[in-house]
Amino acid sequence: MSKPVRVRFAPSPTGPLHIGGVRTALFNYLFAKKHNGTFYLRIEDTDQNRFVPGAEEYIMEALEWLGIAPSETIGKNEKFGPYRQSERKHLYKQYADQLIASGNAYYAFDTAESLDFHRKQHEEQGKTFIYNWHNREKLDTSLVISNEETEKRIASGEAYVIRFKTPVNEILELKDIIRGDIKFDTNLLDDKVLFKSDGMPTYHLANIVDDHLMETSHVIRGEEWLPSLPLHYLLYSSFGWDAPEFAHLPLILKPIGNGKLSKRDGDKMGFPVFPLEWKTDEGVSSGYRENGFFPEAVVNFLALLGWNDGTDQELFSLEELAEKFDLNRVHKAGAKFDPEKNKWFNHQYLQKQSDESLAEAFEKNVIEKNSKCDFSFVEMTKITSLIKERANFVSEFWDLADYFFVAPKSYDEKAAKNWKEETPVLMQQLITVLSSIDDFTSVTIETIVKDWMTQNEIGMGKVMQPFRLSLVGALKGPHLFDIVELIGKEETIKRLEKAIEKL
Repeated sequence: MSKPVRVRFAPSPTGPLHIGGVRTALFNYLFAKKHNGTFYLRIEDTDQNRFVPGAEEYIMEALEWLGIAPSETIGKNEKFGPYRQSERKHLYKQYADQLIASGNAYYAFDTAESLDFHRKQHEEQGKTFIYNWHNREKLDTSLVISNEETEKRIASGEAYVIRFKTPVNEILELKDIIRGDIKFDTNLLDDKVLFKSDGMPTYHLANIVDDHLMETSHVIRGEEWLPSLPLHYLLYSSFGWDAPEFAHLPLILKPIGNGKLSKRDGDKMGFPVFPLEWKTDEGVSSGYRENGFFPEAVVNFLALLGWNDGTDQELFSLEELAEKFDLNRVHKAGAKFDPEKNKWFNHQYLQKQSDESLAEAFEKNVIEKNSKCDFSFVEMTKITSLIKERANFVSEFWDLADYFFVAPKSYDEKAAKNWKEETPVLMQQLITVLSSIDDFTSVTIETIVKDWMTQNEIGMGKVMQPFRLSLVGALKGPHLFDIVELIGKEETIKRLEKAIEKL
């Protein structure tokens, strides 16, 4: 690439970061890493009415948790600072004035009432009111009044906006890395407001000026910004600047049906759409972190929403993703969000964790549920190794292993049908066998119990199923003799005696 790669994620701090925004940040991060470039974060807070306290910190924390923190942002390598648009507002007016001076923009003094009147008038005629080339010289603008009159009205404090003067009768032939060649007819575009009456720039002006001043080489953003591409291209052209290359990412779609994935979909189907939990006076929106997802799993499944490397590989480390990422392999069509596949990814990453680190997390979980944990850390590690294959999340460990910590209070009705007339006698004999074992380890216990069954010609099912039912309360769990070793001789016998009494 001819110039250094510099890409940015530029969210507005209007609330929690949606998972679609996270994917945009991720693709920018991967593109920068692939090309030894820079990924920076800029906070676009020019719309102060929609600013939400805490949102900026949330965005920073989410990117840190996911392992895709920017190399430049507020308070970090501020080479092109400030990185908060509200602190750059002194810059934008001069660029708006520059467009006025070059004839690429104009002052508009229309009041909200007069614009509303025009809209209603058009509606009555079955038309849509568009502020552009066909009516801008009939409205209250500097295009139809003298310079002296314009200056006088501005000096008197009259409210105005600055609008872009969209060229007439041009076909823009633009290129998008993902979508290829796209054509736009300038006659169908409206004259967007670039500078508002409150003295703040709109997104369009601030975005272009900042991308230029911060030397952004590629703009990788969601496809909802595609309609803004012609205006942004025309702004670059009007300033005489080279435009960056553009790539518009496909939408993340609902799991069922069409349309963009929303918080409501997550609430309805019970999955998070935010990376971290978000609290408001109205309640709490759950996050991937608090739901027990590993950040690596979230990054992995997001990377494959709309992109693949052309192979069947599904599990990628962040380093592998950066090495293989290619914008030319991003799909044009929207990517359907699959909550079950997300759990599958988390399951894969859970299996990759060390038994020790999982045991540490599980120990906390046990104390929360049971108020104490009687097992040593070595034993907890062993229990974890026995159950983790059946889990997608650490939070599921307790339900998979509660019988290690608490004797069953009830017995599965279906499984209890295996408790026959002769079972109490067999279980009593089993207690005698277990009581005689000194080396109470899984292998030894299994050998001695199976020898006893063979010598006495007792069928496997007659002993093993009632034995498991007595210890677990159901016909579930890992290798039975591993359970016996871990809960110990005394507890095993106690549970067998209780089952004989109850069943």
